[in-house]
Amino acid sequence: MRRSILTATAIAGAAATIVGLTGLSVGAVSAMSGRGPDFGAAAGSSCATPQLAGTVVNVSLRNMGGSMMGGDNGMMGGNTGNGMMHRGAMNLSLDRSSVSSGTVSFLATNDGSISHELVILPLVDSHVAGSRSISGEHKIDETASLGEASATCKAGEGTGIAPGSAGWVTLDLAPGRYEVICNLPGHYAAGMYQELTVT
Repeated sequence: MRRSILTATAIAGAAATIVGLTGLSVGAVSAMSGRGPDFGAAAGSSCATPQLAGTVVNVSLRNMGGSMMGGDNGMMGGNTGNGMMHRGAMNLSLDRSSVSSGTVSFLATNDGSISHELVILPLVDSHVAGSRSISGEHKIDETASLGEASATCKAGEGTGIAPGSAGWVTLDLAPGRYEVICNLPGHYAAGMYQELTVT
């Protein structure tokens, strides 16, 4: 009896290892290609999205998920000692790192389990994505924002994109560097930012 339990445990462990290695391989291939996964038009979203103008940048908004995130905006958890999530607990990914100047639409799909948003800010030459100062409200200053997608299943500003939904915004972008972020409390510090270059 003990031997069959050990054999079953070994088989289950081997299966879990294979599944884990497969996931790592897919992630490594995506990272080496320099592109994120192909999200399609609001893949994973319950929203019917309109035909968006210009170049479309598909954005995936994610968190580690589950009840460990806590609250409506995921401020609980992590080991930071201040109730905020640690860097890397959340993720924002773009399906491209550069676009041509002109009309650019951002389609933000919330693949997480809590609300998220999308804010586009210019990056000055000396700054890098993820280096902005965070206020006591666990947010960054977004007064220079060029636009945002924070409404569920529609364009523009709102109170957050609900899990399994999408939001979008269309902007006219000049050549330069931009930071695409989620600025709900604690989300930027938890890793929700990416750089976009406009040529």
